[in-house]
Amino acid sequence: QVQLVESGGGLVQPGGSLRLSCAASGFIFSSAGMRWYRQAPGKERELVAIITSSGDSTYYADSVKGRFTISRDNAKRMVYLQMNSLKPEDTAVYYCYAPTVGSWGQGTQVTVSS
Repeated sequence: QVQLVESGGGLVQPGGSLRLSCAASGFIFSSAGMRWYRQAPGKERELVAIITSSGDSTYYADSVKGRFTISRDNAKRMVYLQMNSLKPEDTAVYYCYAPTVGSWGQGTQVTVSS
């Protein structure tokens, strides 16, 4: 059974940092590109970052470029999203996604507020 479980969200002040984690199981993780998406209240889900199966190539949305870093550990079957210099507009539920198997995690809430 394919499972993606996100963790690491929370409340942080503007300018702060958070590290999201996504634990994957039930599929060949080392062969799967992975993505992070986010969805703010009243808005459509948007792509945040992509990482290839080997981790040697990444893509970022313009809104997070230079502030967020996606990474992975294939031995641990984990994908991460390091978020720095957080802004109130980064507030959203963040989701891990595996396009190879079409599965989503349950999401983790990130709230950036003073």
